Formats: sequence, C-alpha cells, structure tokens
Amino acid sequence: MLIERLARVALLGSAWVLYLLIALSIISLAIMAERAVYFFVHRDDTDALGDALVATLREGDRRGAAELLENSPSVEAAVVRPVLSWIDGGPAAVEEALDAEMRKKRRELERGMTFMGTLGNNAPFIGLLGTVIGVIQAFHLLGEGQNKQAMGNVMSGISEALVATGVGLVVALPAVVAYNVIGKKVAEVEANVGIIAKQLLALLKSEAKMVAEFRALGLEETIRHAADASLDDTPTEGTVVAEMVEVVAGRVPVPSELD
Repeated sequence: MLIERLARVALLGSAWVLYLLIALSIISLAIMAERAVYFFVHRDDTDALGDALVATLREGDRRGAAELLENSPSVEAAVVRPVLSWIDGGPAAVEEALDAEMRKKRRELERGMTFMGTLGNNAPFIGLLGTVIGVIQAFHLLGEGQNKQAMGNVMSGISEALVATGVGLVVALPAVVAYNVIGKKVAEVEANVGIIAKQLLALLKSEAKMVAEFRALGLEETIRHAADASLDDTPTEGTVVAEMVEVVAGRVPVPSELD
C-alpha cells in the first residue's frame, strides 16, 4: 500500500526537481555576486594601513589613528577601530578586544557560506533524485506497453531523467568553487588582522617596557609631567613614552624637583 502511494507520487514527474535546481542556482548566483561586490568595495592596502597605524600611535596621536582607520574601507580597519579604546588596558586587553571584534565581524564575512556549502554538497543528490523519478516513470511506461513506440518512450524518458543529474552537477560545481573562494577571502582578512594585531601588541609591549625602565630609574615625576603635558585628555602609554623621549632628548624641561 505504501509503495503504491510512493509510486503514484513518483509518477507525477521529475520536472519539479529541475525547477528546484534552477531556483537554487539563481540564489547561489545572487550570493556570489553580493560577496564579490562586498569584498571589492572593502579592499585596501592593509600592509600600508598597519604600518601607518603603528607610526601614528608611536607618536602618541590616538585621534589621528582613529581617523586613519575611519578613512579606510577595509574590513581590517573596521575590526581594529573599536579596539583603540582598549589601549589603556595594555596588550592583554587589546588582544582580547581584537579577538572579540574579529569574531563579530566573522559572521558578516561568512554570510552565505552555509548555503553555498550545503548546495555544493547536496545539489548532485537532488539531481539524482530527479533521475531516479524519471527512471521509475520510464519503467512504468515499459510495463504498460510492448510495442516499439512504447520502447521509444522508455528510452526517451531515461535520457531525460539523466538530465537532472547533469543539472545537479552544474549547480553544485560553482557553489563549491564560490564556497572555497569566500573561505579564502575570510582567511586573508583574519591573517591581515593578525598582522596588524602583532604590530600593535609589539608597540604596546615595547612602550610598557620603556615606561617600566624609566620608573626603575626613579623618574616617576617626569613620567607624570609627560602625561600632563599631553594634549589628549586620557594619555596612553604611547603618549607618555613619546613625551619621555622629548624629556630625555632635552626638548622638554624636566620638572624642577628632579633638577
């Protein structure tokens, strides 16, 4: 009884499988186009951006660093920009903030990848389903007729059924390629963020070491003087170190109590 009902469903035809595959291919092409535009619009020279960012922060200009990141269309700049507010917390805080921002941005970068991966893996099986349904129809026609015309209809039905498998493969291959390309672009963004993060953390660690060495020499008052002389209301260690270099070079007067 159940087999007869399933057979009646199969005899309805496999044309719907082809329409389904065509609809899925249109959606996949739309996702490919959207991702291509997204990565094209957000491209930038991230190596130059990272060098410029470190150079600006080394001078103690956090406002300039923020403006530099705001003017960049890259995804890397969008990830690093919110992290500047964590610089006062030191390298550990910056590292954690970078990881959090990258995790949030990853959802945006991977948009459409689940669909592309699922379609690439399953489109051939959808096409195979259409082929199986077509073969069932063909053998049903074979059972109903014994003349040459019936045999011709059977052969025609089998050949049409194989089309579904071919269409499934045609839909799956671009989806798999797009999935791999998008994954590669996401990996490149993560690598670029990692490079900028390493540069930024190296700068913060070197500045923290310099401040510790100055304090070990008993120059705490000079450090406070350098911080007070900063134009930034909340000076970072980079600002302090920049002012300390001026003090050591003799370009900023040392407080009278240390003379």
